[in-house]
Amino acid sequence: MKILVQALIIGAFSATALNAPAAMAADSNKAETQSKKPKKITDRRHPDYVRCRSEPVIGSLTKKNRVCMTNAEWTHYIRTGSRDANQFVEDMQTGLQTSN
Repeated sequence: MKILVQALIIGAFSATALNAPAAMAADSNKAETQSKKPKKITDRRHPDYVRCRSEPVIGSLTKKNRVCMTNAEWTHYIRTGSRDANQFVEDMQTGLQTSN
């Protein structure tokens, strides 16, 4: 029984020792890929360039919220706002229509 336990322990250590170099290599590859940062976008017209602007908080003279979005998100934000404003103006120009 004692010999069996010793054989299992030796087998476990040898298996760990054989797998250790592969694990170390995998860890070093992981560290290399983590150290590579994505390239910073410097072109201000690029769709993924992040722009920030401060918008005043209604009811406060000094407080401002900082809003950051990509150029693509700002474009979508502006287009939907313009579309909604145009729709509101068109609805108000027709006036209240009654079915009587």
